Formats: sequence, structure tokens, C-alpha cells
Amino acid sequence: MYRVLVSTIVLLSAALLASRSLLPPVQAAQTAAPATTPVQADYREWIFLTSGLDMTYDAPGGAGLPAQQHSVFDNVFVNPEAYRSFLKTGTWPDDTTFVLENRKGESDVSINKAGRTQGRDVTGIELHRKLHGEWAFYVRAEKGTEKLVARPASCYTCHEQHAAVDTAFVQFYPTLLPVATERHTLSAAYVHDPETKPDGR
Repeated sequence: MYRVLVSTIVLLSAALLASRSLLPPVQAAQTAAPATTPVQADYREWIFLTSGLDMTYDAPGGAGLPAQQHSVFDNVFVNPEAYRSFLKTGTWPDDTTFVLENRKGESDVSINKAGRTQGRDVTGIELHRKLHGEWAFYVRAEKGTEKLVARPASCYTCHEQHAAVDTAFVQFYPTLLPVATERHTLSAAYVHDPETKPDGR
């Protein structure tokens, strides 16, 4: 009787292992960020967050614009659903997508005699997406699509070490930094960052 019971358990275990081998690959493959992603055609109808001019994260003197290069504007947009969620919670939900749009800075346009205005042509696009709780960066590939930036690229570590909220640079979004401050969702890395000013910027 004992041998029959042992044999039955062995057979059941073998059957269970065989059935598991027929199952689809575990969640990891399903939740991985896609290698490419389209750029939403209507992103300029999304929520505009901020615009920067000739921004760099290098130390003073470490980078600059050579005489032959032009100034560059960075325009940041986020999908409306994520924006509305942030206003309520102070953090970014899944399926958040930021679009960073580059345009050349131009002078002597129309009646303008000083400063810079934005050029008509988009010179670059980057995406920052939150998928299944993980952030991914994308840069321009073929027209209309973006290709995944693989870890451990410097953009990931920079955002993790300096971003104000959930690896997003909310410190550069003047209407949202107060929301995060009020909701107490500022990241510890940002709060203790030596680069963070006393007023929280």
C-alpha cells in the first residue's frame, strides 16, 4: 500500500511539472517595456508643463553651445489622464507618458529684436513612460516611432538620483512642484540632494 501511495505521488508531481512547462512564459516577458513605441500624433494637445532653454545637467563649463550651434528649447507635455491623477495624488500613475520636444531657438524673427523664439521644425523628441510600475526612456528612431533606451543608461540613474517625484523632474514644472510638496510626495533623493535649494527647487 505504501509503495502504491508513493508511486501515485510521484506520478502526480510529474504531471504537474509537465503541465507547468506548457504554460506561457511568466509575467516578466509580458511586462517588459516594448522595444519601440509610437509618438502620439496629438501630443501637442496634451497638458503643457514647462519649457527650458539650453538646459544642461553638466557642471558649469562642462558643456556649452559652440558658435556654430543654435539655442534649443525643450517643451514638455504629459497625457491628460496622468496630469489629472497627479493633481489628486501628487504622484504619477501607470501609463504616464511625458513628451520632450526640441525646437531650435531663433533670433531676428518678425519684429523681435532680442532673445529667442521657437523654430517651426521639431528637431528631436524623447519619451519618458511609466509601464507596469517601471519607467522607460525612448529616443527617436524611424519617423513616428521611438526606440527604447536600455538600462543602465545615464538618463535612468540621473532621474533616480535627482528627480523630485517618482523619477520625474517635477522640480522643473512650476505648477506641479507645489502639489507634490503639499501632498508630501517629494522623493527622499530629491529632498536630500545637495543641489536642491532651500525653497525646494
